Amino acid sequence: RERAERLRAEVLDKGALIDRDAVWELKRQALEQVVRVPLGPGRRAAYDAFRAEEGQALEDHATWYALAEEHGPDWRTWPEPLRDPRSAETARARARLADRVEFHTRLAWLTDGQLRAAQRAAEEAGMPIGIVHDLAVGVHPVGADAWSQQDHFAAGMSVGAPPDAFNARGQDWGLPPWRPDRLAESGHLPYRLLLRALFRYAGALRIDHVMGLFRLWWVPEGSPPTDGTYVRYDAEAMLALLALEASRAGALVIGEDLGTVEPGVRETLQRRGVLGTSVLWFERDWTGDGRPLPPESWREDCLATATTHDLPPTAARLTGEHVDLREKLGLLVKSGADERADAVADTAEWLALLGSLGLLDAPAAGPPGSDEEAEIQGFHRFLLRTPARLVGIWLPDGIGDRRPQNVPGTWDQYPNWRLPVSDPQGRPVPLEELTASPRLGALLAAVRAGLGHSGP
Repeated sequence: RERAERLRAEVLDKGALIDRDAVWELKRQALEQVVRVPLGPGRRAAYDAFRAEEGQALEDHATWYALAEEHGPDWRTWPEPLRDPRSAETARARARLADRVEFHTRLAWLTDGQLRAAQRAAEEAGMPIGIVHDLAVGVHPVGADAWSQQDHFAAGMSVGAPPDAFNARGQDWGLPPWRPDRLAESGHLPYRLLLRALFRYAGALRIDHVMGLFRLWWVPEGSPPTDGTYVRYDAEAMLALLALEASRAGALVIGEDLGTVEPGVRETLQRRGVLGTSVLWFERDWTGDGRPLPPESWREDCLATATTHDLPPTAARLTGEHVDLREKLGLLVKSGADERADAVADTAEWLALLGSLGLLDAPAAGPPGSDEEAEIQGFHRFLLRTPARLVGIWLPDGIGDRRPQNVPGTWDQYPNWRLPVSDPQGRPVPLEELTASPRLGALLAAVRAGLGHSGP
């Protein structure tokens, strides 16, 4: 407990980054105690049923964790026989490490139960969709999936994105791509099992980089993203399986169709009932005068948001701090001065449109960001004017956080996913303060009013 309080103080009092390894070590110690508690007859039966249902995939998952504890997390550096999940040496190691395999199997079962409980609680609270889960574009190159399913992944390759307006150097995400030939040979079994597992807990599923169902940008290991090339997948088969599993679960599907999107992809997804993603800053009349798209011209079959986890928070857009960060990281294409001028013009155009629609309570007399709280509310009022089926709120926008949670194209240059949600001054905000935040409450009230609701 003392160590936990010290970690909490380091983040809340000193603004330190989240030390996820230290947090996991504390959780592991607590979970060791939990797993020692004997299971009663009912829970034992439920646990045995879970193990039987998950079968080999669960055994492989737990075995990788047990071996990683002994040999390190990169299975490519393990003793040669252990790199093969089906070798006799791996079977002997699994038996020798039976207690650790059991520990990680129990953790998977506990996680399964908690995810099911979270969705039930959401539904019982009156949420029509409940929990929206996320399907990432790939897996860790040295993790359990890459070890146990290595025949399905392309060795020496990484998933990324070609150069575009957002990142002129392209992107390398460090994730191994699935081999389309091996997927086809197995009837897309890993993909089917993955979908089935996710929909078990989901009222909706967001698919990261949904264009990857059609083609993925493969980057050879050690090469820059500009040396990559597109590799195609059987989109019809993958979309059919997606539609089947979503229908069985009665769940929505949201595709993140941002960036370089091949012609016809959005239309194909729409026909399959997959919603797209529309981010305010990208919605312009690109075939005409390039001005911000008025709300009535937005597409209907989408999730509309002001920003995402991969983009700057809205407060940073308003103040121009996102340009400062990208300049510091060496991600700008033009000079800092030119980028700042473009950013100011971009934001001013959007605020002018909001003002013309009467969506700003009292338009600020100064530059963008002069009254950022009112302006952020105005952006969300705008989203509610669109015909989009869903509107999303990025939690840091509710308290004026400036720093993005993730900067695509960076690895150790930026502390991705280690930043605590913070206020405009960079002070971390604990959950207790977050739920009581007047600023967040005002934003939610503005959204409720835009929906015609007055209650919580």
